[in-house]
Amino acid sequence: MIRVGDERTPPERSARHSGVHRRPGDVGSRNFFPLGRHVAHVRRLTAQEWPRYRDLRLRALADAPDAFGSTLARERDRTDSDWQLRLSAGASSAAELPLVLVDGAEFVGLAWGRIDGATPDVAHVFQMWVAPEGRGQGGGRSLLDTLISWARETGAAFVELDVTCGDTAARRLYERAGFRPVGVPRPLRPGSALMARRMRRVL
Repeated sequence: MIRVGDERTPPERSARHSGVHRRPGDVGSRNFFPLGRHVAHVRRLTAQEWPRYRDLRLRALADAPDAFGSTLARERDRTDSDWQLRLSAGASSAAELPLVLVDGAEFVGLAWGRIDGATPDVAHVFQMWVAPEGRGQGGGRSLLDTLISWARETGAAFVELDVTCGDTAARRLYERAGFRPVGVPRPLRPGSALMARRMRRVL
């Protein structure tokens, strides 16, 4: 196993004072796995990797526009400073976990975990995506398992995410990982005819 995190991660603070309890330790048991001709792995993004994060996020939005609450047009309008600040804040926060799936030297997958101080018992999953060349080989499950392990270490009781309604590969992945629908479907984004459903896994 590998440890997700680095020396820039803030020191452990109690959940009572910060809303997040982060214990040191390994998170996930599937961080290394065969993918194509390489051994792929999941790790935390660093602040310095914001240009590659930006490119990967824009690629995800272009590839799967119906999978996200944001849009390619909206994200393209962000400045370099916006992207830099977003990743810098996430990479240095104990309450966030920006992950990348790496195949050789290529970034082929993305996911972002976040815990809000107002609801420290719930970890949220955003930006979940695997490139076409990495699908069906365990990359998505490895990203998800890493986030679940991280959420459990913080002391969260639930992991929640939204998925577009329908019999999709993403929904089947989440169901295999133990997520179940909660609540009622709602528009994927304001004005969209597409509907999304909240799914939750109990830890």
